Amino acid sequence: MLAALTVLAVVMLVPFVIVVFNALKTPQEYSAEGPLAVPNGVYLEGIKDFWDRVDYGDKLLNSIIISGVVAIAGVIISVLNAYALGIGKVPGRMWLLVMVLMANMLPQESLVYPLYYLFKQVGLYDTRYSVIIVFTVIQSAFGTYLLSSVLAAFPRPLLEAARIDGASRWQVLWRIVVPISRPTIIVLLVFYFIWTWNEFLIPLVMLISNDNQTVSVALGVLQGQRLMDATMSSASALLGIIPTLVFFLIFQRTLSRGLTVGAIK
Repeated sequence: MLAALTVLAVVMLVPFVIVVFNALKTPQEYSAEGPLAVPNGVYLEGIKDFWDRVDYGDKLLNSIIISGVVAIAGVIISVLNAYALGIGKVPGRMWLLVMVLMANMLPQESLVYPLYYLFKQVGLYDTRYSVIIVFTVIQSAFGTYLLSSVLAAFPRPLLEAARIDGASRWQVLWRIVVPISRPTIIVLLVFYFIWTWNEFLIPLVMLISNDNQTVSVALGVLQGQRLMDATMSSASALLGIIPTLVFFLIFQRTLSRGLTVGAIK
């Protein structure tokens, strides 16, 4: 099993290694030796040219703000919804979950025009708020469905003990449910951040100003204009991957923890 997982890990890392190699090559070296050759040195002009051409610092800040706000807001809404649907006694709970799941399955292509028209009318078009609102709703729909299923199996003795001690519903939520569910909540936080970071279609439609664009939109627009050679394309891909990789590595320890670790002895 360990050998099989090692082989799988190597296979998954190969594309990333190739991107790193090509990002560090000169265009002449890429043309002469191909994409699989190890670079003869460290050539950083491709990364520097891409950074300056798209004003990558501003695009990076936009992506971090949008993805971070969506992740935090989406988790808060998911927790509140799931607490009501999974632990509370909400009439029509099953139908509400079905509606949430169906809404989460809608393709983004069908949402583009209604969202475009709506944000035009309310004056939020071409602002980061429009993308934040859209993806907070989309991500929290998935989180509501997932957390509701998890909290439906929440240890009842803990809830009953808290109520006997006089805890209110808010105290039960913030002092019992959230701390015990923290591993699952952090998993959702990581997924929300990465999913929002990689989104392209809706940010492309909603963010037309250069100052508001995200990293993924900047990459797509520049590649569509055919203004990059192979090494600069690799450099852009590398710069687009690194932030999400760092964010994932920071929280990777929590991804495998159980829901009730340390809750019941």
